[in-house]
Amino acid sequence: MASEAPPFWWEEPDWKVLALSPLSAVYALVAGRGMRRARREKIQAPVLCIGNFTVGGTGKTPVAIALAQQAKRMHLKPGFLSRGHGGSFAEPHVVDVSHDSARHVGDEPLLLAEHAPVAVTPNRAAGARLLLEKHGCDFLIMDDGFQSARIHIDYALVVVDARYGIGNGRVIPGGPLRAKIVDQLVFTSGLLKMGEGTAADAVVRRAARAGRPIFEAHTEPSSTAGFAGKRFLAFAGIGHPEKFFDTVRDAGGEVVLSRPFPDHHFYAEDELAELAATARAEGLGLITTAKDAARLRHGAPQDFLDRLDVLEIDTVFELDHVPERIIEETLDAWRQRKLRR
Repeated sequence: MASEAPPFWWEEPDWKVLALSPLSAVYALVAGRGMRRARREKIQAPVLCIGNFTVGGTGKTPVAIALAQQAKRMHLKPGFLSRGHGGSFAEPHVVDVSHDSARHVGDEPLLLAEHAPVAVTPNRAAGARLLLEKHGCDFLIMDDGFQSARIHIDYALVVVDARYGIGNGRVIPGGPLRAKIVDQLVFTSGLLKMGEGTAADAVVRRAARAGRPIFEAHTEPSSTAGFAGKRFLAFAGIGHPEKFFDTVRDAGGEVVLSRPFPDHHFYAEDELAELAATARAEGLGLITTAKDAARLRHGAPQDFLDRLDVLEIDTVFELDHVPERIIEETLDAWRQRKLRR
């Protein structure tokens, strides 16, 4: 199984979608009402949310990192707010990359914490206060939480994958949408189309008609050194593993064998043993994503980690000025919020 999302979510609607349509209608009603009526606490700092319309990976985390780097260039001190997929802390916790494991804080927070302080908690208001009061942050970037966060968002950048778009366009459980597009666009400040493809074109046009600015970006390997001409068994537990396999090829590597796993997958001992044995038998190197490597860092055998290549990626905006524009518009919205108060 390549993802936790059912495959039919990304295909033309069929009988399964029809059968689930009553549940989807109820979910859409509740989700839309929740977004409209939510009481959102106003935080004493600008809040930039990086979200998506759907369940599943669209590349939000690399985008959040790129915008944090831009905030630093503008002499701000950013901090990240994350729920932490699979995290186990009951109280707000600031990630310590030296001691925390992905089982405790989630994999994405470990990646974010290499760039700025990360508060992991479902209570994002409490996490925001922790970052402001204890870590001196003055600009907050929320990784996900677009539909559910209970803090005021000054700028909501919604990321859409150009290859997959919004799938079959249906709301959970009949499709991947977290709420109806019309309900989500109300709270969208800007839309970021990631990568190449036409699957997102319809929702991009809807956003444009609603007056939302459209930006474009793509990911590329941080470095291709050492990958060119090398033959790999590539494995990944992310939302769309095949995107990673394509990136390995873009870096010059040959993907001889590929192993997709569910998003946020924690690898069992026998799975790692099978991957290592297959790679040895076929004379292949092992390669995975930075997110998978974060999960493997605590728990995988050292000899497995020693032979593992990790392909890291960066978000590259098609227009260089866009990250600065997004940060500036977030700051402007925050200043207007302070004046109204």
